[in-house]
Amino acid sequence: SRMCTMSALELKEQGNRLFSTGHYQEAVTCYSKAITRSPTVPTLFSNRALCYCRLQRWDDAVADCRRALEMDNTAVKAHFFLGHALLEQGFYEEAIASLKRASDIAREKRLNYGDDIASLLRLARKKRWDGLEEKRTSEESRLQSYLSRLMAEDKDRQIQAVGGDKGQVAGIEEEHALNVTGVNSLFAEVDEKRKNREVPDYLCGKISFEIMKDPCITPSGITYEKKDIEEHLNRVGHFDPVTRTKLTQDMLIPNLSMKEVIQHFLSENEWVEDYC
Repeated sequence: SRMCTMSALELKEQGNRLFSTGHYQEAVTCYSKAITRSPTVPTLFSNRALCYCRLQRWDDAVADCRRALEMDNTAVKAHFFLGHALLEQGFYEEAIASLKRASDIAREKRLNYGDDIASLLRLARKKRWDGLEEKRTSEESRLQSYLSRLMAEDKDRQIQAVGGDKGQVAGIEEEHALNVTGVNSLFAEVDEKRKNREVPDYLCGKISFEIMKDPCITPSGITYEKKDIEEHLNRVGHFDPVTRTKLTQDMLIPNLSMKEVIQHFLSENEWVEDYC
């Protein structure tokens, strides 16, 4: 067949065309044949990994990304797709590490991925947080059941101790009802506070995507974490990473209003330490 005589480059281009029209399995076949001809080209593995992502074949996507990164550890797409696949598999810590690496390299290489990497990183952090919250909710539910059982056992012991004295029994049961109401109210309050646990995007830096500690604002009106934007200016170039306009360190101004907002938010939400 025609595919048997095609070069690795031709097979890659054919795979790209098939991918762009949504023929992912056929694209995988082309990339696989290209890899057979040129097994040391990392982009062939990262391209095939993206197809596997679209086909939801997460193990295969992870394997291809890791092979690509063995050849080129600065391959943004390989880190990006690896983060995506790990996220789908529920490995949130590893996914966050891969996506942060993708974001860092993209910034160093001045590659523009829009909000693609950032949005997936935010999702990975949210999924990790949701997992921690689910675990905490389960533990609190067990604790509430345990306390309810202890209170019921204590009530029964007290009633047994007073014999058939109806007045004392009524008093014990009334006290028990008050204790149950108090404990349930306490857990309901904790549950209500949990529902409002979310860090607003505007409190997070545009580079690290973590809540800012020392925010500063640029002439373009964009607020960054100071150490992140200084590192960007020193390592990448003298331009605003969002607007791409000229930017030097002396143009950075401390955003005191934002810092005050963040400090207030942290004082009201101590759980944030686990979120970031």
